[in-house]
Amino acid sequence: MSETKFTADHEWVRAEDDGTLTIGITSYAQEQLGDIVFVELPEVGARIGAGEEAVVLESVKAAADIKMPVAGEIVAVNDALADAPQTVNEDPLGAGWFLKVRPDDPQATAGLLNRAAYDELIGA
Repeated sequence: MSETKFTADHEWVRAEDDGTLTIGITSYAQEQLGDIVFVELPEVGARIGAGEEAVVLESVKAAADIKMPVAGEIVAVNDALADAPQTVNEDPLGAGWFLKVRPDDPQATAGLLNRAAYDELIGA
């Protein structure tokens, strides 16, 4: 498994051994949103372009649209979030993942931020 990459919009993207990418939001993002109470995920099989809405989150503070960091086909979604949306707050970089995508471009993550660049972005 390769390193986790990040977007300036506070998503994380992890390349898996099978060529798919797992996507979620960062600890920083979930802290800004507050307690997440609802997660709407895309359908498996949907094709979503980079920058298009992929996930809708509702928290006690706000609603947020999570945009796709890469274009591709959704191959899995984290159905457990329907009954336990708080998992995103409890484990945003693990069990709180949103979806897995088969990217149109295998090099799609090349332009994303590494951990050091993301930490600099958020002032960590």
